[in-house]
Amino acid sequence: MNHRKLSAGETAGTYRITDTVTEAELLSIAKAFARRRLARGRKITQPALAFEYLQILLQDYEHEVFSAIFLDSQHRVISFEELFRGTIDSASVYPREVVKQALANNAAAVILVHNHPSGDPEPSDADRRITQRLKDALGLVEVRVIDHIVVGSEGCDSFAERGYL
Repeated sequence: MNHRKLSAGETAGTYRITDTVTEAELLSIAKAFARRRLARGRKITQPALAFEYLQILLQDYEHEVFSAIFLDSQHRVISFEELFRGTIDSASVYPREVVKQALANNAAAVILVHNHPSGDPEPSDADRRITQRLKDALGLVEVRVIDHIVVGSEGCDSFAERGYL
C-alpha cells in the first residue's frame, strides 16, 4: 500500500505510521485497503471474509447503495461495482441492469451487497423479495447468486448463512 504517511513494517502486511494521521486520513486509508481486498483476482472462498471490507466501504452512507461483487468460476473477484443508489430506507434495484452487468463482466457468480443506513443489518421482506427476483433472473443466464450481504454499522448479515438462498 502506497501512502505518504505509511511505510512497510518488518512483517508482510504490516505498516508503520510515519507522521500524524487525522481521522479522515485514517478512514481513507482503511477504505483504500478494503478496495484492495476486493480487487480483481482476489479469491473469496467465504462471504464472511468480505464482511469487514464491505462494512468499511458501505457503513457510512446516509442512503442505500446496492452493489455487486462479480466473480469468475473460481470465485475470484472480477469487479466490485456500485449499481444503484437510493434514499435513506430503500433503493430501486432493476434485475435487467444487474444481469447486463453480470454478462458484461463475464461473471459466473455474484455476491449481492447493500447497506442499511439505519445501522441494523437485519434483512427486510423487500430485501428477500428482490434477492429472489435477482436469483431467478441471473439463473436464466447461468450466473449463480452466492450470497446477499446486508451491511450496517452494527455488522453484516448474510442471506447464505441464514439459509435464505
